[in-house]
Amino acid sequence: MAKGNSTGEVARAPITARGKLALRAARTASWMSRKSGRGAGNMIGGLIALKIDKSIMTQLASYRDTVLITGTNGKSTTTRMTAAALANLGEVATNSDGANMDAGIVAAFNQNLHAALGAIEVDELHLPHVSDFTDPKAIILLNLTRDQLDRVGEINMIERRLRAGLERHPDTTIIANCDDVLVTSAAYDCPNVVWVAAGNAWVGDSVSCPRTGEPIVREGTEWRSTGSDFRRPTPDWWVDDENLYGPDGVKLPMTLALPGRANRGNAAQAVAAAVAMGVSAEAAVAAVSAVREVAGRYSTVQVGSHNVRMLLAKNPAGWQEALSMIDSTVDGLVIAVNGQVPDGEDLSWLWDVRFEHFEGIHVVASGERGTDLGVRLTYAGVEHTLVKDPLAAIRSCPPGRVEVLANYTAFLGLNRAIEREASRV
Repeated sequence: MAKGNSTGEVARAPITARGKLALRAARTASWMSRKSGRGAGNMIGGLIALKIDKSIMTQLASYRDTVLITGTNGKSTTTRMTAAALANLGEVATNSDGANMDAGIVAAFNQNLHAALGAIEVDELHLPHVSDFTDPKAIILLNLTRDQLDRVGEINMIERRLRAGLERHPDTTIIANCDDVLVTSAAYDCPNVVWVAAGNAWVGDSVSCPRTGEPIVREGTEWRSTGSDFRRPTPDWWVDDENLYGPDGVKLPMTLALPGRANRGNAAQAVAAAVAMGVSAEAAVAAVSAVREVAGRYSTVQVGSHNVRMLLAKNPAGWQEALSMIDSTVDGLVIAVNGQVPDGEDLSWLWDVRFEHFEGIHVVASGERGTDLGVRLTYAGVEHTLVKDPLAAIRSCPPGRVEVLANYTAFLGLNRAIEREASRV
């Protein structure tokens, strides 16, 4: 439960004089950024606050019960679901904009100073030191797969860093996906783990044991290392196509507004974390089931004669999962790929993704790296056209329903283009 007094008010630790100055400066910078049309201003505000007082994150977290959410894929969705479930207990500070590094986290706390709870998305590279600063009540570990190799690096290194960071917080409850070998390794030695069978369709990055280097053997949902007793733990929570199952015989129908098997796993971990924080399982399931979109993802918009559903993917595992959500009856599919720094400039991962199942769909390759994508689609035997402007690519599709699958900057750019067009109407 959140820290508070007998009147239900937040028992807030005093912010230092330097901290108050940092927060005032942050709010001023954010306001000026918005007034000048440069954006929401959250990042610049967080950066300025940290420049003035390096301990400001610790101060802002000291009077809250915080859940940190990390992993390669599903962070924003699971954070949104966790925040919705925790709202049953009171106000929740959360970085709903997906700004998941230090400045964005400070901004999220600063935007809701009175919230006694926090649901904070954290970049996996930043989780160890953010945990040290915030002393979280719970940490959700979703999955670990290859991401931007030019930024994140080798995935086993990330697992080792997470494992070392978790060791420093033995009192924290870890909500860990036992279907993911690397996540299981990171959490395996922690004294307080809630294991969730959240699924893991992408196993290409965990063919060997991260602890011994020996092969991982899979039999159905079970897996084990051939060189040690390291194996899939028995889950406390698990999910199927209809229900969520939990400790003490819990069985709850769970029908989500968001599509895909992966989101059922995300929801299971969000519910498990909320229950660990004191929310009833029934209330948590109702809350996660009501989440319909996450920062524009999964939303539908009208673009002329096209009803467009927006999907975001960032890495091979995310792309494979998003591709499985494509409705085969749609009138058009636009796949948009950029190669900017936030996306990762190395797009060799395109060759790890299976694009071979779009027979009968009008497919358009788009984005700044649409030509690279077009080459991959050609080798996959997918008939397609090339229209590099994603908005023009949508217009090139037959009237009706269009799915758009885009990576990070292509997704943001298309959303801005659609908003600009809508404002002219």
